[in-house]
Amino acid sequence: MTPKLVADIEPPYYTAVFTSVRTETPEAAEGYAETGVRMREIVDGIPGFLGYESARTPGGIAISIAYFRDLEALDAWRLDSEHQAAKARGREHWYDSYSVHIGKVERSYSFERE
Repeated sequence: MTPKLVADIEPPYYTAVFTSVRTETPEAAEGYAETGVRMREIVDGIPGFLGYESARTPGGIAISIAYFRDLEALDAWRLDSEHQAAKARGREHWYDSYSVHIGKVERSYSFERE
């Protein structure tokens, strides 16, 4: 199966780019996958959430990009209480480091082989 990219979104829209390096201890994995599933359920329910893409390098850097129609949708995600609790758990247990970059997309284009 070929992965599908988020494409054909009419600008302007906003991105939240989350890059991270996971903590590599056995305890650090506890609850991570389940929390990821729950976070996807929450963000899918936010009006204005447009989709996301993610990838992991062989060296362990993960990159996730979430797309939002407007800042109100992005703020709804940022301020969600379960999301805030997951971020705190991530700082305590799951990540050695991470960064978040918020951007406004003013131009966008894509290509897909038929």
